[in-house]
Amino acid sequence: MERSNFLSNIMRKDLDEGKHTQIVTRFPPEPNGYLHIGHAKSICINFGLGEQFGGVTFMRFDDTNPDKEEQEYVDAIMRDVKWLGFDWKVAERQTYASDYFDKFYEYAIMLIKDGKAYVESLSPEEMREYRGSLTQPGRDSPHRTRSIEENLELFEEMAAGEVEDGAACVRLKIDMNSPNMNLRDPAIYRIKRNAEHPQTGTKWKIYPMYDYAHVLTDAMEGITHSLCTLEFEDHRPLYDWVLDNLPVPARPRQIEFSRLNLQYCVVSKRKLIKLVTDGHVAGWDDPRMPTICGLRRRGVPPEALRLFVERTGVSKADNNIDYSVLEECAREVLDPATPRAMAVLDPIKITVTSWPVGEVDVLEGPMHPKLPELGMRKIEFGRNILIERDDFMEDPPPKKWCLKPGGMVRLRYGYVLVCDEVVKDADGKVTELKCSHLPETRQGGKLDSGEKVKGIIHWLSEDHCERVNVNLYDRLFTAPNPGAGHEDGDFLKDVNPDSLQQLTQVAVEPWVADAEPMTRLQFERMGYFCVDEASTAGAVSMNRIVTLKDTWNAEPEPPKAKAPKAKQEQSPKKAKAPADAMPFEMLDVRVGKIVEAWEHPDSDKLWCERIDVGEEEPREIASGLRAYYKTAEELVDRKVLVVCNLKPAKLGGFASNGMVLCASNGDRSTVAFVEPPEAAALGERVLMEGAEPVEPAGANKVNKKKLMEKAAEELCAIDSVAHAHGKPLVAGGERCVSPTIEEGSIS
Repeated sequence: MERSNFLSNIMRKDLDEGKHTQIVTRFPPEPNGYLHIGHAKSICINFGLGEQFGGVTFMRFDDTNPDKEEQEYVDAIMRDVKWLGFDWKVAERQTYASDYFDKFYEYAIMLIKDGKAYVESLSPEEMREYRGSLTQPGRDSPHRTRSIEENLELFEEMAAGEVEDGAACVRLKIDMNSPNMNLRDPAIYRIKRNAEHPQTGTKWKIYPMYDYAHVLTDAMEGITHSLCTLEFEDHRPLYDWVLDNLPVPARPRQIEFSRLNLQYCVVSKRKLIKLVTDGHVAGWDDPRMPTICGLRRRGVPPEALRLFVERTGVSKADNNIDYSVLEECAREVLDPATPRAMAVLDPIKITVTSWPVGEVDVLEGPMHPKLPELGMRKIEFGRNILIERDDFMEDPPPKKWCLKPGGMVRLRYGYVLVCDEVVKDADGKVTELKCSHLPETRQGGKLDSGEKVKGIIHWLSEDHCERVNVNLYDRLFTAPNPGAGHEDGDFLKDVNPDSLQQLTQVAVEPWVADAEPMTRLQFERMGYFCVDEASTAGAVSMNRIVTLKDTWNAEPEPPKAKAPKAKQEQSPKKAKAPADAMPFEMLDVRVGKIVEAWEHPDSDKLWCERIDVGEEEPREIASGLRAYYKTAEELVDRKVLVVCNLKPAKLGGFASNGMVLCASNGDRSTVAFVEPPEAAALGERVLMEGAEPVEPAGANKVNKKKLMEKAAEELCAIDSVAHAHGKPLVAGGERCVSPTIEEGSIS
């Protein structure tokens, strides 16, 4: 699906207006470490947009710091990009900033000759002092007025290795009084006489700074749109200054988007190094790490990462994505494609006393319930079988359908068993169950008595299973924002001590032990697993990718709203809804803003939208408005009213989590959004004028009592003002309006 976002809108407009004939992007990592999930977003955006518009994308390494760069990282980065499903396609588009070092040097000489750069001889400490601060202007260096001839001579000496490291650098001559610290005569060259560069060897004794090299490399490669994260927004004036003051062959445009902030993990290189060096993980590719190589080894499919990036969207708004979104993307990709198997992780032995000794029944189960083309798998049944310890309880709670003394349970693809005897050790621990089988129930057969068996459990024949090691991976941190809850900010205090549970001699179906490394599968009722890449015949390890269901949010809390603006601070406290509360009062209608919109891939009537309603992440909502709003640009950045306490609904296969209120005239020839006041804060509750806010109804109650339908009967536009039950709707003390519909219904 090609979503419309502000970046694609800019590119589409540039092409339509003839500003560019082809889109050219680049993915420009520094080869000084391993890529993490934040880089995955940049990879998908740059390569994805290049593909979307039929353009090209450069795989470029910004290798300006030889002290930290290694070929190992170059190889790992290229592997990660290709694993994600992207390719620069021709060798000429796999480049290095160092390919242009000679040209950078020429440009630096031009700047010196034009009086726009000079050689600085202050020490690093003195430079920091002269630079000033955010509240104090900087001071001109005493070397700022050096003659062009002296600067050229000193620069030549630097390049020849005749000046010691740290004794000099080259700075641009811009503005030491600029409020933007990046424009206070930034350095563009420093000395590294003894460095050995992975690409250029020992040729250079001086190396360009990142901000200088990056913009020039963009220009040399004809990049049209230089996409980067928001922390580089303050660097854009410097980026443009370099373009304005040098005869570069192209004029790229820097555009920033929000970085990916994922809860329950860290992506800071410093923190990732700390995790590795302190032994909290086994290495950069530890399956608990948020590195791409770690996610790959865990078994997360590349399609799941691409879906995750698509689902979290592209905007300038800060985001804080819950880890469960990534996990759900993995489940969504894995479920329809992975073959099934059974495994018993914590076994109890069952002796089927009614089964003849030595006799084996070969049963069958599908490799995948919805993919018959994958065929069937053979499952042997004998006198000795294993089940999960959790699938037996002596006194189970209500609706816990497991095996119990005197009770029955059905073995998946097998027989119904009746528990006749429980065997325990001296400590009272159950060590064995003695059961009898009901022959008529083979492979799903019904009981002769007609009684229904509610519990179905997985199992394996003790004599026919194979044994493997299993790594049960979980989230690496126990806190959404590691370190935030501690005064010293120590993120290591939130490391999850249970992030890895290692099991040995786990019983699995025989075919699993023969599976190739990196084979993904589902252990039925247990989760999705992957054969570890280091597995060998006779020494197989399985990594848990993700559980079948979200075990971290079994009882989800309501979304946390953003801090309200001043107008909301005086809002009355919500009261419990009285028995005579009107239907609209029971709805949770909030002010929202559409941050992204795209066409539904399978319906010509629906727009898909991401709407910020003051929660930690935007909601995805589908609206049947394609006949009234023709382009995504008409939707993005609009403020709207959103009903937030409806049950999620599937619209054309799209999970819609809410509804946008629109006004329409009598024949529905005109339909338009109801608009909140401009000053209303995102997430602010919409009320009837003069009414006290009451606690909204739960989604189930809204559905059961048809509150939305009843409220819609009383929602209307009167003199272009939205009304419910005869009262104007207000947010932040001002009325909500329908500017293009003077009289009409609202739904």
